[in-house]
Amino acid sequence: MALQQNNKIMKYDKYSARAEEFINHQEILDTIAYVKANKDNKELQRAILEKGREAKGLDHREAALLLLATDEDIRQATAELAGELKHRFYGRRIVLFAPLYLSNYCVNGCTYCPYHLKNKQIPRRKLTQEEIRQEVIALQDMGHKRLALETGEHPVHNTMEYLLESIETIYSIHHKNGAIRRVNVNIAATTVENYRRLHEAGIGTYILFQETYHKSNYEALHPTGPKSDYAYHTEAMDRAMEGGIDDVGCGVLFGLNTYLYDFIGLLMHAEHLEARFGVGPHTISVPRICPADDISLGDFPNAVPDDIFLHIVAVARIAVPYTGIIMSTRERASVRSAALHLGVSQVSGGSKTTVGGYANEADAKDSAQFDVSDQRTLDEVVAWLLEEGHIPSFCTACYREGRTGDRFMQLCKNGQIANCCGPNALMTLEEYISDYASPHTRQLAEPVIQRELALIPNPKVQSIARERIQRIKEGERDFRL
Repeated sequence: MALQQNNKIMKYDKYSARAEEFINHQEILDTIAYVKANKDNKELQRAILEKGREAKGLDHREAALLLLATDEDIRQATAELAGELKHRFYGRRIVLFAPLYLSNYCVNGCTYCPYHLKNKQIPRRKLTQEEIRQEVIALQDMGHKRLALETGEHPVHNTMEYLLESIETIYSIHHKNGAIRRVNVNIAATTVENYRRLHEAGIGTYILFQETYHKSNYEALHPTGPKSDYAYHTEAMDRAMEGGIDDVGCGVLFGLNTYLYDFIGLLMHAEHLEARFGVGPHTISVPRICPADDISLGDFPNAVPDDIFLHIVAVARIAVPYTGIIMSTRERASVRSAALHLGVSQVSGGSKTTVGGYANEADAKDSAQFDVSDQRTLDEVVAWLLEEGHIPSFCTACYREGRTGDRFMQLCKNGQIANCCGPNALMTLEEYISDYASPHTRQLAEPVIQRELALIPNPKVQSIARERIQRIKEGERDFRL
């Protein structure tokens, strides 16, 4: 379980602050060898599923063995358990959000991203504060309450000062009954001091995808620019937590490397954060490589097919049962539908991956980071979720009540989330149907709200939720438990 690197032995140590020790190449290779040797061992896999049923998670070897299981009954049992665990901790709730692209200026040379420095075809844009205001108003008019900010990495155009000013602008905008109540940030790895500034600015979750945990492949895919530093990028979550951000979001871009290697690396990263900081990732995202300007799937032979992709989602839910699992509009509706029953708890809706795409879609159409497969409006997504038996949620209460990091995880683990997130989801759904929904969506939502109110286990909480929903109908906004 050690790697010879530059004449130094790199040992696997999940408590270490060094990337090549907590994401140890040799440990991943040893794990792959182990699971390949046991991929037909149904007795061992059933034992792992029983451990997973305890809802305390799996280590990377146990999860990898489920991922590579060949027996169809085992794979079906994995899917069923994933659905049970998702429902146990998150109920029927599906949180909705939208990405907001501020700038596509970038100095990195990432070979899979159209923002890469050498792409001269894509028009470069950076939103002014007034343009951000127009984007946010457009998002508020759709009904969104939660955003994920996206930028390329550029030392001149995309400074921390620009980002902080943009966050302040976003939080300041109150249009009609609209407000953005939580801003998550997906930006390049930065310093502890900058993470501290982001925390002080009131961000929700800091999100950074590893892309791939395979160091040599990572370096080949990131040949130039600041992102080429594997260790600095991989250790970003540690610095974020040191800067006071206790909700962080991890992810890989499946298809850049073999899915098994990167899945193991992803779980090792979660184990590391749990070991070093006492709390794992608040969210895990599961994007996979997709076409975009200047990017072809033919260049990525490790692209992941649907069946394996959905199995990845299921195993991730069992391995890290308390985390939010995010799936974006990269995926078409049918894949998202299946994934919602396997552990996904957050989805984007009505998304634009262009800079300025919400307020001026026609002008921004050529600046997309990737193609959007699910092009339905937010209202259509909300209606679809309701029709499929889910509860669309625009809730941001936990962050604003200080229930982040280990405090949120404890709430989730002890089962009290039903008396908290459930009512908050219903109240925000009532806000949505009162202010933004089509008649069809409103008709779908009203009986769901009444049914779910009756299922709130604590009578006092149920009474409060009923009273506040009535007040929302009468025009009041922004209640939370």
